[in-house]
Amino acid sequence: MIRRLAGRHDERQPQAQATRRQQLRPWQIRERCFNVRRRGLDPVEIRAFLHQVADELTVAQTALRAVQEENVRIKNALRSWQSTQSANHRYR
Repeated sequence: MIRRLAGRHDERQPQAQATRRQQLRPWQIRERCFNVRRRGLDPVEIRAFLHQVADELTVAQTALRAVQEENVRIKNALRSWQSTQSANHRYR
């Protein structure tokens, strides 16, 4: 969505919030608004690009979640295996 510049000040985050960046979500990219200025960029081209970036971010975040879940599963399996090995070693 494109917003018209109507004598507004820059709507930037306060300095304290700017240092703590939160993870960007795909819907935030898709819904991002830009100010229109004289001879500005093509809004259709911007929207298409933002949707492409949001789609790629969705894929990356989904893959990251899958890797994190697999990591937890592997760690749990390793702990279980180590416990079994430790118990077997004690009874020898």
